[in-house]
Amino acid sequence: GIEFDYCCCHAAFAFDDIGVESIMVNCNPETVSTDYDTSDRLYFEPLTAEDVLELIDVERSKGELIGVVVQFGGQTPLKLAHALQEDGVPILGTSVDSIDLAEDRERFQQMLQAIGLQQPPNALARSAEEAAVKAEEVGYPVVLRPSYVLGGRGMMIVHDREGLDRYVGEAMRVSGDDPVLIDHYLNRATEVDVDALCDDETVFVAGVLEHIEEAGVHSGDSACSMPPFSLRPETVAELKRQTTAMAKALKVRGLMNVQFAIEEPHSDNPRIFVLEVNPRASRTAPFVAKTIGQPVAAIAAKVMAGVPLSSFGLVDKDLDHIAVKEAVFPFARFAGVDTILGPEMRSTGEVMGLDWKREGEADLAPAFARAFAKSQTGGGTILPTEGTAFVSVRDADKPFIVEAVKTLLAQGFAVIATGGTHAYLTEQGLEVGLVKKVLEGRPNIVDAMKNGEVQLVFNTTDGKQALADSFSIRRTALMMKIPYYTTASGSLAAAQAIAAVRHGEMDVRPIQSYN
Repeated sequence: GIEFDYCCCHAAFAFDDIGVESIMVNCNPETVSTDYDTSDRLYFEPLTAEDVLELIDVERSKGELIGVVVQFGGQTPLKLAHALQEDGVPILGTSVDSIDLAEDRERFQQMLQAIGLQQPPNALARSAEEAAVKAEEVGYPVVLRPSYVLGGRGMMIVHDREGLDRYVGEAMRVSGDDPVLIDHYLNRATEVDVDALCDDETVFVAGVLEHIEEAGVHSGDSACSMPPFSLRPETVAELKRQTTAMAKALKVRGLMNVQFAIEEPHSDNPRIFVLEVNPRASRTAPFVAKTIGQPVAAIAAKVMAGVPLSSFGLVDKDLDHIAVKEAVFPFARFAGVDTILGPEMRSTGEVMGLDWKREGEADLAPAFARAFAKSQTGGGTILPTEGTAFVSVRDADKPFIVEAVKTLLAQGFAVIATGGTHAYLTEQGLEVGLVKKVLEGRPNIVDAMKNGEVQLVFNTTDGKQALADSFSIRRTALMMKIPYYTTASGSLAAAQAIAAVRHGEMDVRPIQSYN
């Protein structure tokens, strides 16, 4: 991905700053790190243990090899770390044992228990039969997660034994010799990414990113906000404390990414669970760097080479601006693909919306709405400022869609909904029109969309049959270029962004002026 390419380029430039020769190994011609002027030498070779060890032998014959950096290329280099160490190649930054401690579920669980942190109930399985037993113990719904994969490949949320039997074979195949991880799925939890820089003595939490979509949507596909747009300061402080404790227990040197899930995040007693720790650069590193105005990947590279983290003068300060990352999807190019988001990553890029707290504003909430609107525009979604919105949500989301609908009605939108959603919203005293589902005859919602009568779609669903029934709605929205949101939280953010656009507050300023 381009995020890892960014980190590799910054690492090469950082090594040049401190007088260390950099050698890049990459066989992807679409990257900037393979440009002739990025590193001192480039090996355009596949990332296999055999090829990498061979070229290391060639380099050793020419001079002293200080070490190899495996933190900046995603999951593939991490998998090579064992083979490199066994051949006597020094690994710069986080040790192979620490990488293994973070990736090995049993060892990681013991470490978390030792420092008093919580995980969702979880188990490991090495066969379909064992997976069935462990899933019952953990409790449905569960997330099936193959070991050592990037981008949530082969990951699936299953709600019952039938779903488990259908998907466990694929998860086993992707996982190979390693066990499949089975986590209890935390429904309606808020997911948070935390990026930190660490050396042996110091930990600097560079960014806390609150996901806009709820837990269960892959972190690469979810829009997210930095600083968090709805978490209480005490919760953010606790996330930073837990991240620091894990960084020290894992002896991380360089970059680290932690993914948390928070149940009841806005209550007096939010429950924080650690989902996973990646002892490497994550795809959020460039976003965090631009938000805080610090070259975190370059700093991490210098830290790995032995420069103390304390020498960079990094300070944790409150931001008076807010950044929203939005994913960009290639759905329109693939006929018949459903646009519903899940734990397997599907985005092919991302954009960033930035805005700042204006004079007289009490908090960052108005800036968040503006930043979210900018991120939608950057991703190619033009939010409507008038017209009709269609709303159809699953039962669990009905209480959470009310505020979004109220916001749209206040902005002068008409709202239409299918049977169940219409009945619920009408009970709440909202003025909502009724439209037929596709299966209820014509004219139905898809007809209305094709006729240009719908300008915005909020559609959440679950269950195999409901997904199939509503597929034509999402596909029509995509082909007609109607903005659509498939989570309740994303729908609310969109409604708030529309209100901000209607108030005409969309100003821009240079990115350098934010820090």
